[in-house]
Formats: sequence, C-alpha cells, structure tokens
Amino acid sequence: MPLSLPPLNALRAFEAAARTGSYVAAAEELHVSPAAVSQHVRNLEEFLGRQLFRRFNNRVLLTDAGQVVFAGASDALQSVSTLTEQLMSGGTKPRLVISVITSVAERWLEPRLAAFALSEKALRIERRVEGAPVDFARHNIDLRVCYGTNQYSEMNTIRLRQDEVLPLCSPAYLERNQRAATLGMDGVPDDDLIHTSWGPSFVSHPTWHAWFAKSGIDRPNNNKGYQIGTSGLALDLARDGVGVVLGQKMLASEDLAAGRLVPLSSIAIELGHPYCLVHPRSKARKAGLQSLIDWLMKEPV
Repeated sequence: MPLSLPPLNALRAFEAAARTGSYVAAAEELHVSPAAVSQHVRNLEEFLGRQLFRRFNNRVLLTDAGQVVFAGASDALQSVSTLTEQLMSGGTKPRLVISVITSVAERWLEPRLAAFALSEKALRIERRVEGAPVDFARHNIDLRVCYGTNQYSEMNTIRLRQDEVLPLCSPAYLERNQRAATLGMDGVPDDDLIHTSWGPSFVSHPTWHAWFAKSGIDRPNNNKGYQIGTSGLALDLARDGVGVVLGQKMLASEDLAAGRLVPLSSIAIELGHPYCLVHPRSKARKAGLQSLIDWLMKEPV
C-alpha cells in the first residue's frame, strides 16, 4: 500500500515555523524567503484540510490541529535527519552536539561527559563551549547547558541545579594562615578575599558583602582583595592557596571531593537562577539524548 504523505517541503517549512514561532525565523533557517514559507504552509493546510496556524502580526501560534501535526512532524523529520546523518557519515556512531556556557564546561560538565561517553560507546559526543544566546538550528545543537530558565522559552527546559556559593580555600592556605584555621572567616583579612567579577549582564550574583551580612560579620572594607573575571579562575586562585573565594559549590565539586578545596563556613547563598538543560522539542526522541539528560540529572553535586 503506497504511503500517504503530504508535500515534504511544505511539512519541513511548517515544522520550522511552528518551532520558531515565526515565518521570518523559519525562512532564515531554511534559506528561503518568508513568502515561500507562508506559501508552503498554505499548501500543507490545503492538503490536510485543516488550519494549522493562527497569525498575529509577525508571530504564528499553533491551532489544535497544528499541535497534532507538529508533534508528529517533529518526530518524523528528526528520525529522517538522524538516518541521513548516519548514512552520510558512512554509518558511524550517532552524534550528540552539546553546547555549554564557559563557567560550567571544564569544571562540571567535562568529567560527566567523559563518564557518559564510556558508558554509551555507541554515541559520538561533540562539545561546544560558548556564551548565550546560541542558534540551535544553525549549529544542529541537541542540548544546551545554560544559566536561567527563560533564555529559550520555545524549547524544553529542565531545571538542573540551584547552585550556591560559600567560602572556600585550600588546605595550604589554612596552614599558612593560622588565624583563619582557628577563627574561620573572622581570621581572614580583607586582602585575602577573592571576588568574582560576574560582568554587566548579571545583576543577581552573590557578593562577599551579602555573605558577610548574612553571617553577621561586620566587614565594611570587604571590596579589598583580588578581582577575578570568571568563576573557574577564581576557584583556581583559591585552590593555589592565594586566598578565600566565595565559590560555587557545583563548580567546585571535584576539588571539594578531592580535598583540594575546603569550606571555611557552612553558611551559603543561593545563586539567583538555576542551571538548566535545554533542547529543541523536535530533538526529544533523538538517540541518546534522554539517556544523557538522565545521566546529568542523577549526578550528585
């Protein structure tokens, strides 16, 4: 029995428009004009006898019929894409493309990806370290590790971790600074504080000023010390024994487990937003993706 198929170019244009919410964005992805995308969608609607979109200015919203078609089309097109990728690569392992923000890449994600790769040898994993925002479609990204829940509202967003910061230093620092070893943070001079410069795009980041206020320690001059550009470099400085960092527990997990860093206090401040895993809805059934998500979700901090 012959297959009952809609016009495939029309289906592809509809899927892109539904996923991006815009004919213009779909046109950019498919390298055609918005008018061509609109015509493809009209052809598909005529073929199916259903209205698939409601149009509002430059945006499109799925009707009930459109939601049904989109769910099936996304899965079908992803399966065809995966098969095509495997055939064109000579039958090599299926590939997962993981995009991650810089601060999380080496200190948290890398050891977990390495362990996952060893457990899932049928997969090939490509890692991209990059700032936000990213173009999922252009770079064929399957999964993004990002900070905050509202960066990619059109995609599936899974809350990963709500990280927190607390005072961390190396055992070597405590050996050199007996007052800190005895008194804790009361024994740490202002000049030994390591401050992380989060940059102008962050307004909810924790500071030493906030930590001292929470702990009840009166330290009016706590802007003294070292100003470091990234969380990872600030942790490196503390691990080298230079001073005490208000460090992220999630990013310092390997150093804490190995004893290279130790907490000087149990008082912690949560970050303003959680870390999240984000993936396009059309990728939900891609081989290995859910296994990777489950792996990252179960890993202890």
